[in-house]
This record gives sequence, C-alpha cells and structure tokens, in this order.
Amino acid sequence: MSDTAKVIGDNSEVILHFDLKLSDGSAADSTRVNNKPAKMVMGDGSLTPNFEKCLLGLRVGDKKAFNIAANDAFGMPNPDNIYHVDRTKFAADADLSEGMIMGFSQPDGSEMPGIIRSVAGHSVTVDFNHPLAGQDVVFDVEIVDVR
Repeated sequence: MSDTAKVIGDNSEVILHFDLKLSDGSAADSTRVNNKPAKMVMGDGSLTPNFEKCLLGLRVGDKKAFNIAANDAFGMPNPDNIYHVDRTKFAADADLSEGMIMGFSQPDGSEMPGIIRSVAGHSVTVDFNHPLAGQDVVFDVEIVDVR
C-alpha cells in the first residue's frame, strides 16, 4: 500500500486516539481512559466539520493538538435550548439533582441528553445545549490507522 493511501481525506476510515480538554487543561473526554481508539469515517457525522478539518491531511502515526474556539467546537449556548419542565413529567421517584445528565425521549424515538440546571418547587430547568457549548477546547489526536 502506498503512503498516500494512509493520508486522511474525504470518506477515509480513521482510527484514532483523542483527548478533548478544556482550555484550563481539565479533561472532557478521552479514548485513552479505556485504551480503545475511536473509529469513524470522515463525513459520517461522528465529528463536527470543524473537528474533521483538523484531521484532513494527517497521516498514520501523526500526533497533533488543535486549539478550537467555542464557536467552532460545540457552539455557544442557545437560550432556546433551555426548558422549564413540570416536575410531574418525571418519575415520582426520580432523584433530580443539579448538574445531572439524563436522557429524554424524542418524538422520533431517539434520545437526547439534557442537563438538570435547577429544581425549584414544581419546575425543573433542563438545558439541552451540548455540555461543552461555550467552551474553547484542545483536540489532541494520534492517528492509529487510515483506510
């Protein structure tokens, strides 16, 4: 196989390790925790277009870190994605605490994560923004294989 086949391009299948850190250095996500690299196909929606742009042109064995501004990473928090839900919509025995992430069923049957921001009386504030919205991140990658 030629070296050019090992360069990441459109529709490449990529196996990579990544660490996602906040600008203060704290860890947000990592494939190294379980030592299991991620597998994705460029353009399949696994990564946002801005994260994919970072990978284009990298080769097997490359290790690189990218600083990605909040707008280009997970966007800025949208106030329209914050809902006030009546407590009766939750199971009576649900232990709702601030900061907890829980899944909410969508009309199409899929599940969307929401963060409980507050519980006050009969009102539960749920934030459906990405947990890293508004955060600058460092995307640190190691390319394991390209097909």
